[in-house]
Amino acid sequence: MYHPDLIRHPDGCPALVLNADYTPLSYYPLSVWPWQTAIKAVFLDRVDIVDYYEREVRSPSARLKLPSVIALKQYVKPSQFPAFTRFNLFLRDKFSCQYCGSQRDLTFDHVIPRAQGGRTTWENVATACAPCNLRKGGRTPKQANMALNIAPIRPTSWHLQEHGRRFPPNYLHETWRDWLYWDVELEA
Repeated sequence: MYHPDLIRHPDGCPALVLNADYTPLSYYPLSVWPWQTAIKAVFLDRVDIVDYYEREVRSPSARLKLPSVIALKQYVKPSQFPAFTRFNLFLRDKFSCQYCGSQRDLTFDHVIPRAQGGRTTWENVATACAPCNLRKGGRTPKQANMALNIAPIRPTSWHLQEHGRRFPPNYLHETWRDWLYWDVELEA
């Protein structure tokens, strides 16, 4: 019987990694391991296999279905606060300019400009499109007569995870859907 997984190259078969409580380690970036790492973790007895691809890998003495979903045997406590990175900043601000709402040509803006003593912190940096950033220049939003849609805050990891659910990754295998809580309407 034909199944799309059967013709998939093993490199196209990453394993979704769940924590020991069966929640994803992270949503953004989605916690996935290459098939080789997943197989190694299985043999080292560090994970439980939750679901499989139809794709197999073979050695001279064994055949093994590639795991599509694995769960760690030991719980990994997630960090309470995420690292301050450009990507996490964009995720916090939902990939949109905090002045006009545009999702094009995104960069970041110091609310209180560095020239006026502003620092590069969660509470002083916001996502801005290039035209708004240029228009604001080295002024504060008040000086430039530009209001922020939402004041910048230091997000928690949970906060970013919630935002990450709204931006599903390009690849989602059907066996992953039960473990990723995307906002979908349930059938009665």
